[in-house]
Amino acid sequence: MNEQTTADAAARRSFRLHSMTVPARPLEPGLYLVATPIGNLGDITLRALETLAGADVLACEDTRVTRVLLDRYGIQNRPFPYHEHNADEAGPRLIQALEAGRSVALVSDAGTPLVSDPGYRLAQQAIAAGYRVIPIPGASAPLAALVGSGLPNDAFLFAGFLPAKDKARRDRLGEFAAAPATLIFFESPHRIGATLLAAADVLGPARPASVCRELTKTYEEFRRGTLAELAAYYQQVENVKGEIVLVVSPPQPVETPEADVEAVLADLSMSMPTAKAATEAARLTGLPRKVLYQRLLEMKGGNGR
Repeated sequence: MNEQTTADAAARRSFRLHSMTVPARPLEPGLYLVATPIGNLGDITLRALETLAGADVLACEDTRVTRVLLDRYGIQNRPFPYHEHNADEAGPRLIQALEAGRSVALVSDAGTPLVSDPGYRLAQQAIAAGYRVIPIPGASAPLAALVGSGLPNDAFLFAGFLPAKDKARRDRLGEFAAAPATLIFFESPHRIGATLLAAADVLGPARPASVCRELTKTYEEFRRGTLAELAAYYQQVENVKGEIVLVVSPPQPVETPEADVEAVLADLSMSMPTAKAATEAARLTGLPRKVLYQRLLEMKGGNGR
């Protein structure tokens, strides 16, 4: 290897901070899951930059999006596309790279890989084949929304995207109605109004919530209020823009007398299937759905009809 080739290789495995070029150390073989900024490119970590510059193979969701980040920090590594549409073809190629003792870095368009994207398939394959999987932590939209919302954060449940259709959306919300945790959802701007209406109906109109929009970007916004207040606001707003995270406070504990619980279950079971009645009873009483479902089975003699 001549001096020019050595210099070119060193330049490829480096990144730039302001006017300073920083060499990237060689990486051990393995699959590196690298978190990238969710909006503000300044939110990248030094460890992530070194991993992106030093990886033998760099896989990404969209090469155009990743190229913007790489150019910002002078990283010459060439990104390789890996996404839901080519995973069956690209996944085995990346596993082959691991088999050859190479380092593979995986990034999504924004945030932490494997969170609401197809990267978990590659991670599962790598783990099953016995290769190291190394997380490189960093930006995360659910956590940014949680800490900025002002809602309780001692226990939280990230549920990703809700279904697009209203009935399926309401059924899914019903599964979380009694969860003793702050709920975190991703939502698209054109569905946020309908989702808030459904959440107010299913979870209760008085539940505190926060619509967190365009996190870390120029027009970042936290709109806080009850689900009813937020639903009313977004019914009047046209052309909502940006990426949205919806955060909903956990339910307030409610002590329901035993006799009242029995009456609620008996009433609901007259007009609903057992599973749906248990979900609705959990919303009304604040008691765990699993416990109420078992009570309903006992009341119906164990056959669930």
